[in-house]
Amino acid sequence: MTDSTPFHSGFIAIVGRPNVGKSTLLNHLIGQKVSITSRKAQTTRHRITGILTEEHAQFVFVDTPGFQTQHLNTLNKGLNKVVTSSLRDVNVVLFVIEARHFDDRDRLVMNLLPKNAPVLLVINKVDSMEDKGELLPFMQEISKEREFTAIVPVSAKHDKQLDTLLDAIRPFLPEGEKIYPEDEVTDRNERFLAAEIVREKVFRFTGEELPYSVSVVIEQFKMDGKMRRIHAAILVDKDAHKAMLIGKNGEKLKEIATQARLDMEKMFDGKVFLEVWIKVRSGWADSAQMLKSLGYE
Repeated sequence: MTDSTPFHSGFIAIVGRPNVGKSTLLNHLIGQKVSITSRKAQTTRHRITGILTEEHAQFVFVDTPGFQTQHLNTLNKGLNKVVTSSLRDVNVVLFVIEARHFDDRDRLVMNLLPKNAPVLLVINKVDSMEDKGELLPFMQEISKEREFTAIVPVSAKHDKQLDTLLDAIRPFLPEGEKIYPEDEVTDRNERFLAAEIVREKVFRFTGEELPYSVSVVIEQFKMDGKMRRIHAAILVDKDAHKAMLIGKNGEKLKEIATQARLDMEKMFDGKVFLEVWIKVRSGWADSAQMLKSLGYE
């Protein structure tokens, strides 16, 4: 007896203002880290695809940069274009907000949402609410802002209600074949993921002291038997930023490199030799030519 249940697959955009937990949501939905996270706003700078394949469905999630309303340099204008272009031709939109927080920054993103696609409101970080009784009035208040196909409160970080969210998405995936092979979890290659991991560690170990204008270039990525040999350059805007990253006796840079290497070995399931150094490239975040060379869309 054969299973005659039809297969469904489709694209789901994850959108919201910076720091609402979009990348954490993506990583936990697919059960693997493909998008970097940090407390620093605008950590995600590229359109990143995460793929979840079940027996009868394939969910292709598109994580987008947080829509930026301040500091509109060339980089951030480009990131905002990534957000708006990602909303075209998707089957479902997840509009992510933070529990108890909704302001004009959220409204700006909400006004970009397509009128012709189902929009699910995802209220993230509900674990941060001390009084759970506040949740229902908050949901009722937000539902006045626009008509949502569904409202799903979740805690992405703690894997709460994510099955409910998948159940809410599933009816909107069109019938069709798998878009990606079932063993793939992202459309990004290892070189890209290596650069993102280094950038995540830069943000994690420098906190708010280092400005947003940091990027990472993988200058060499090659297999040596089963070992990956990776040379990464961190681009900063000023000499002062370079000193900040190096730290006393080079300790901070050493910590960034060590933690990045450990994450890469876990992600790539193999040994990694990683060298990291810093280069000063003034004004790179405002140079369209430099941004293009760094792979920004």
